[in-house]
Amino acid sequence: MTSTHQNVATDVEKSAIRKISIRLVPFVALMFFINFLDRTAISFAGPNGMMDDLGIQVAQFGLASGIFFIGYILLEVPSNLALHRYGARRWLARIMVSWGIVSLLFTWVSNVEGLYILRLLLGVAEAGFFPGAIFFLSAWVPARHRSKILALFYLAQPLTVVFGAPLAAWFINQHGLFGLEGWRVMFLGVSVPAIVVGIIAWFYLIDKPNDAKWLTSQEKEWLNSELAREDAQKSSAANHSLRSAMSNARVWVLCLIYFGFVYGLYALAFFLPTIIGGFQSQFNVTFGVMQKGLITGAPYLVAAIVMYFWSRDVSRRGCKTWHIAIPALVGAITVPTALYMETPFATMVVISLTASAIFAALPNFWTLPTQFLSGASAAAAVALINTLGNVAGFSAGYITGALHDATDSYLVPMMVVGGFMLLSAIMMLVLSRIPHTKPAADVKMKRAGEH
Repeated sequence: MTSTHQNVATDVEKSAIRKISIRLVPFVALMFFINFLDRTAISFAGPNGMMDDLGIQVAQFGLASGIFFIGYILLEVPSNLALHRYGARRWLARIMVSWGIVSLLFTWVSNVEGLYILRLLLGVAEAGFFPGAIFFLSAWVPARHRSKILALFYLAQPLTVVFGAPLAAWFINQHGLFGLEGWRVMFLGVSVPAIVVGIIAWFYLIDKPNDAKWLTSQEKEWLNSELAREDAQKSSAANHSLRSAMSNARVWVLCLIYFGFVYGLYALAFFLPTIIGGFQSQFNVTFGVMQKGLITGAPYLVAAIVMYFWSRDVSRRGCKTWHIAIPALVGAITVPTALYMETPFATMVVISLTASAIFAALPNFWTLPTQFLSGASAAAAVALINTLGNVAGFSAGYITGALHDATDSYLVPMMVVGGFMLLSAIMMLVLSRIPHTKPAADVKMKRAGEH
């Protein structure tokens, strides 16, 4: 009888997770796909006419790329707390429509000052989306399934470049459409989907399992009981407060780890198309716009495959220190190594290793905060980590561009990228030595037992 009950429970569990994987994850991943494409569209526009048309230097381009994160950082934590209060459906939809409208305005930018302003506003509009999506998906599934769910969600980021780079190149090749330069057509083409999908999200997303008509009563009961049990294990007044996230040493170490990965991610995202554009002078080869788009996407396709299988191993073993520390170390070594390669193919092979290292670690990294925090404190911790980590987003763009202009080479900037990824590897080892904070209730019970 007990065996039969366990089999039924297992079937319900599998069915519930499968439905969430099909109904919610692909749609939120689509939102993330559009989010990352709109955020990094400037990297495709820059070397394909925008820098020449607006008369901007590499350092200015780096500043424009990075200034996005100022507004993003300032509003990240308040936005995620608002999501926790008002619900993901309303808040994520609102964010998406807002950034779609701002992104659309890039179509008509006329000078570098206008570019700075729009990039700043885009950061303000997007603030809270990524940590909100992470928190939303994490709140739907028990901890043992989060690595799988977040890996499926995170596939959207490398696939944004795999498909987004050729798509951006196609739009750029539509030079003259509506009387616009190609890079302006590209901004127009990638912005409209954000507005459309944002409106759809308002009606499609669901805040909690009880509201999901596509779940059976048994599936709802199982999800609610599992999630409640996990919250009870982590529950204490401290664990549900914003102060607990701000005062937790593990949260701040996670901020440093994420900083290194994000620095590498955006240095690669913003400057890879420019580096590929430099192959002509470096290796005496010439590529068309579409060819550059396909070459840009190649490392991210490899990264998507590696991320999928790496995350499957995490789901099987549980997230271990080495699941994140090893990719960080690989990234630290390969980033500067790529610049010593003597052919475009060898360069892209090494860059593929770098991209694979970054994306192997990121979805599994995000399973860590909810292992020891829940409720509002988990929402605040995810937002805080993403906020301080994204200081790297601003730093990567500005520092990489400034160091390139100062040295007339990408060698020093990429050495800096490698250094920050090495920091992530070291801090992951530090994190493994910091004990989990025990809930206050557990401490009281232990003391009562002593008496």
